[in-house]
Amino acid sequence: MAKPGHGRNRRSLEEDEDEEVEDPVDAMISRTGCAAQHRELQECMAARQDWRHCQPQVRAFGECMARRKRAEE
Repeated sequence: MAKPGHGRNRRSLEEDEDEEVEDPVDAMISRTGCAAQHRELQECMAARQDWRHCQPQVRAFGECMARRKRAEE
């Protein structure tokens, strides 16, 4: 009879925990050059729990991304 749960063994779980796997979204944002603005926005969102209170950070991140897009064109 098959064991309940997923098929991964304990060893592979431990290996995954040891390796730092970068989030693909974080990697994409890092490539834009807007990581600092994104981090500030994320910190504000974590602290305030409401994007409406983080409008300066939203604008700064949006402006950075817009500059990046214009530079690509």
